[in-house]
Formats: sequence, structure tokens, C-alpha cells
Amino acid sequence: MNNQLLQKWLRAGNVSISTILLTYYRQIGLSNEELILIIQLKSLMDQGNLFPDTAEIAQRMGNTTDSIFQGIHELIQKKVLTIETETSFDGKSQDFYNLALLWDKLALCIQQVEQQQTKAELATVEKDLYQQFEAEFARPLSPIEIETIGMWLDEDHYSVELIELALREAVLSQVYSLKYVDRILLSWERKNIKTKEQVLKESEKFRQNSMPAKSEPKQQNNESTTQVPLHNWLNNE
Repeated sequence: MNNQLLQKWLRAGNVSISTILLTYYRQIGLSNEELILIIQLKSLMDQGNLFPDTAEIAQRMGNTTDSIFQGIHELIQKKVLTIETETSFDGKSQDFYNLALLWDKLALCIQQVEQQQTKAELATVEKDLYQQFEAEFARPLSPIEIETIGMWLDEDHYSVELIELALREAVLSQVYSLKYVDRILLSWERKNIKTKEQVLKESEKFRQNSMPAKSEPKQQNNESTTQVPLHNWLNNE
């Protein structure tokens, strides 16, 4: 590439196209032809031509002026493009294209996609939680039990981690009952215990307080008889 051609290339500038637009344009209802039209509009707007002639765009795209005009009209109908008017200090009016609605639609689209992904991930986590209960109880859950777990999540807003910890405590106590797990969760709620760290801290505190005081070792039997009790979360309710 000779120097003259290189300078011409550099003066022509570049068009910055968001990857978000290229990824989601079909999800907001745009066709391939409409995407190209938007890119052409943005190219000219980025060069300072805020209201480019349809004839120039038609020449670039190899279409008729009427088809470009119709394309712009459809973009306006789809609420991704607006034509606005600005008045200068000398009183002259100037029309210009505005793509703000397009960016708003893309932002909303991203938000919806993320919400759908979060919902799908949560559904998977909840399914695993039901299966964990069935594995520990060694039986399928009844419809009422499934509804109860759903209420813990949706109405009581217990985290999945906290429910798993309550299940673990019930299993350690060898009480395979959803009512017992519910009472543990209620006990934690009253004590404002909401995280795994708080559960472990409270459990450790209980065990330390439950350890017998140190005394002289008995001569009979060389084996220690000291046992660490399990935490009964339902005491002192």
C-alpha cells in the first residue's frame, strides 16, 4: 500500500460497532438488511453527518433511494431510530438521527437474557436441592414436602446453602423429617443466623460450652470417655 493510499485510508476513519449489537440485533427484531442500514447511518453520523442523505446510503448499499427511505421508516416504527430537530444559536433548525432508543432496547435485552440465565441456574440448583433431600431421606418427596421446600425458598427466602446446612444437621441427629428441618431453620431465623459461617460459629460455640471441665484422669480404664455432643438447635427456643 503506497503512502497516498494509506493517508486516504486513515482519513476515512473507522466505525465502532458494539459486539452487543452484533450479538442481539435479531433478538430485538432487526433483520440483516436493517443492521447494515444502521451501520451505514452510524458510519456517516460518526463522521459528523448527523442527517445523511438517503441517496448516499442507497449508493453505498446498492439499493434504491425509496428502499432506503422505507428502511429508515421501518426503523422508526420499530422504535430503534428517531428523527429529532435542534435549533442553533442563530435560529436555524437542523434535523438529525438519534439511535438512543436502539441502545435502550439492547440494554433491556441484555437484562432479560441475564434474568433468564439466572432463572435457569436457580431452577437447576433447586432441582439439586430436592434430589439431595430424597437421597438423604432414601425416598421420594411427597407433594406437600416439595411445596414446603418451595415455600422456604420463595416465601421465607432461605438460601439454598442454609437449607442444605439444616438438612445436614437433621441427618447428623438422625431425624429424617422435613418438620425437624423446618424447626431448625426457624431457630436460626430467630437467632439471625443466615450464613454458613454463622452456623459453624454457633455450632462451635455450643460444643465448647458443652465440653466437660478438665479434671484429673481416672485410673480405671485407660481410654478416654469424653464425647463431644451434637448441637441440638431446638434447645432454648
